[in-house]
Amino acid sequence: MAQLSLLNITGQDTVRQRVQTLQRELHSHAHRYYVLDEPIIADAEYDRLFQELLTLEQQHPELITPDSPSQRVGGAPLAQFATVAHTNPMLSLENAFAPNDLVDFEERLFRFLQSRTPITYVTEPKLDGLAVELVYENGLFTLGSTRGDGLVGEEITQNLKTIPAIPLRLLTENGEAAPKHLEVRGEVFIGLTDFKKLNEARGGAGESLFANPRNAAAGSLRQLDPKITATRPLDFYVYGASDPTALPCRDQHALLKYLGGLGFKINPLVHLCQSISEVIDQFAQLQGQRQALTYDIDGMVVKINDFALQERLGAKARSPRWAIAAKFAASQATTSLLAVEFGVGRTGAITPVAILAPVQVGGVMVSRATLHNEDELRRKGLMIGDIVVVQRAGDVIPEVVKPVMENRTGQEQAIIMPTSCPECGVTLVRVGQEAITRCPNPDCPAQRVRSLIHFAGKSGMDIEGLGKKAVEQLVKEGLIQDIPDIYQLGQQAPGALADLDGWGEKSAENAARAIEASRAPTLTRFITALGIRHVGEVTAQLLARHFTSLARLCLAGEADFLQIEGIGEQVATSLVDYFQAPETTEMLARLEALGVCVQEEKPGAEADGVLAGYIFLFTGVLASLSRSEAKARIKELGGQIASGLNRRVTHVVLGDSPGSKLAKAQELGLPVITEAEFLQFVNR
Repeated sequence: MAQLSLLNITGQDTVRQRVQTLQRELHSHAHRYYVLDEPIIADAEYDRLFQELLTLEQQHPELITPDSPSQRVGGAPLAQFATVAHTNPMLSLENAFAPNDLVDFEERLFRFLQSRTPITYVTEPKLDGLAVELVYENGLFTLGSTRGDGLVGEEITQNLKTIPAIPLRLLTENGEAAPKHLEVRGEVFIGLTDFKKLNEARGGAGESLFANPRNAAAGSLRQLDPKITATRPLDFYVYGASDPTALPCRDQHALLKYLGGLGFKINPLVHLCQSISEVIDQFAQLQGQRQALTYDIDGMVVKINDFALQERLGAKARSPRWAIAAKFAASQATTSLLAVEFGVGRTGAITPVAILAPVQVGGVMVSRATLHNEDELRRKGLMIGDIVVVQRAGDVIPEVVKPVMENRTGQEQAIIMPTSCPECGVTLVRVGQEAITRCPNPDCPAQRVRSLIHFAGKSGMDIEGLGKKAVEQLVKEGLIQDIPDIYQLGQQAPGALADLDGWGEKSAENAARAIEASRAPTLTRFITALGIRHVGEVTAQLLARHFTSLARLCLAGEADFLQIEGIGEQVATSLVDYFQAPETTEMLARLEALGVCVQEEKPGAEADGVLAGYIFLFTGVLASLSRSEAKARIKELGGQIASGLNRRVTHVVLGDSPGSKLAKAQELGLPVITEAEFLQFVNR
C-alpha cells in the first residue's frame, strides 16, 4: 500500500495533480518498457507508482480518466510493423508480493464465487521475455504478433518463424486432424548462456550491448529483417490459448499437455497444486531454484486450473480475476553512496543521481542510480557516505532503497539540493505542491539539448540517425541549437555531416533523407515532439482531434482547452504558457519558412456521428464486449467518454458488479441504462 501521508495529499486539487502526475509518469515508463525497450526505472518502482495510482483512484473515482494506466493494459505498438487485433485481449496480471497476498487472492475468489469449495491451481515460472500470440489455420502457422497494448499487437510472423521452438506445422497423433483454428500464447526469451555469448559477440564487433536478456529478445523480434532475427538464440515456451474453451480440454493442466502433444514446448516446472498452501510452498521452492535456472524469471504465475471457474470469474478492466503473478523480491546488494549529482531534464526538472561504489546487482555492475526528486531523497533519509541497499527489479536501471542506519559512523554528510541550475546558474524554483525542483530558464543549454533529443527521437519525430549521441555531437559542434536548426541542417546535409567523427557519407545521406521525410508530420506527432510540459501522446491526440490544425491550436485560450474531455487546468495552463510564449511563435515561424508543414487532422466520424452530443460513463463489467471495445464504438459514432462523474454525463452504462459510481450517479439524477440498452444505442 502506498504511504499517502508522505505525499502531503491534503486537498482535492492536490490529489488531482498527483493522479495526473502518476498517470503521466506511468504512461511514459510503460512506453519505454513495453514499446521502446529502454526502461529507466526498476519494476519495483513502477509497481509502487501503479499501486499508489490505484489507491488514489479508488478513493476518488471521479478522477479516473479513460486514458489512465489503470484502464488500459499496456503500451501501444510500434509504427514500423503492421498491426494485428487480438481476438481476445492479452491481459496483464495483478501482482502478489508475499504469501499473504496469495491467501487474499483466494479469499477474493471465494467471495466472488460465493462458495468455499476447494480450488486447484496451476503454477509456472514467470519468464522475463516477450509475450506473443501464434495463430494456426488447419495446423499451419499463419500469423504471429506481439502483445502490444493487449488489444492490438505488432505483426512479426516472419521473425517468429525463425525460432526453432515454434512449430511451423502442428503435430498430430494417430492421423487425427489438427484444429481448424488455434490461437496460442507464450513467451519468447533468450537463455542466460546464449545471452552472454550474444553480448560477447556484439562487443567484439564494436556493437552496443543489450542491457539484459529481455531487451535482447524484444529487440531481436522487432528486427525489420528476419535474417537478423534468425541469428539470435531465441527460445519459446507456450503457456495458454486465446480461447481454451474451444479446445478439447477442461482445465489449464490438460491444455498444456494437449499443446505439448501438438509440438509446443512446455515449461517443465509447471505444477498442479491442490490448495493455496501448496501454491505458497511451490513459490518458495521455485525461488530457491531461481539461481540454477538457465533463463531469467521474476516470479511465478498462478492460474485457477478449471476453465469453467475461469469463465465464471471473468476479467476486470485490465486483468483476469482467475490469475495472479507472484513476484520475487528484487535483487539487492549493499554499497557506499559516494556522491550525488544533479541532472537537468528537458522540462527543467532537477533529478538527483546517486554515485555509488561499483557493485554487482542481479549480475550487472551498478555505479549510478536515480533518486527521482528531492522529496524521494528526503523520504529515504540518505546521506553521502551511507552504506545503502540497491536493487534492480526486473533487471532494469537500479534504485537506492534505503540507508543501512546501523552502519553510520557520524562522518556522513547531508545531501544539499542546489539552489541554482548546475548547467546555467539560474535560480531554481519549486511550484506549489510539485515534488520536482526546476530550472525556469528556457535557454538553459541542458534543457535545449534534451528537448532536441526528444524532438528527434522515437517519441517525437522519429528522425533516423539523430539519436541521443548524434544530437549531443551536433550541438557540441555548433551545427544545431534549436529545433529549426535541424531543418536548416537538413538543407546543408550531407555535406555538413559527412566529415564529422563517426559519420561518413552514407550515414550523412541517411540522416538528410530522414530529416526531409519528417517535414510533413501529423499534428499529433508534431505536438508530441514539441515536448510541452504535461502533454504526452494521448493528450496530443486529444488536441489534434479537437483543433484539427496547428493554427487553431496556437490561437486557443485556457477556456478552449478546458472544453476537451480529459484536459484539466494544469495541462490547459501549460499549453497557454507554451503557445503564447514569443520564443514559440518565433520557432514555429522559422519552421514554416524552412518548409515544415504540419498536416491538418482529418475530422473522423465523430464530427457528425449519431452519438454526437452524448457522453457515456461505465461502471461494472460488461458481458458482451470489453470496456475498450465499447469506448471505441462510442468514439466511432461521435460520442464521448467521461473521465469521471459530472452533470455533463448523459448516460451511465451499468455492467455487472457496479462500483460506487452507481450510487453517485443516482444522487446526481443521471440517466442509468443497462448494457442491453447501451447496445441498442450503438447499433441503431
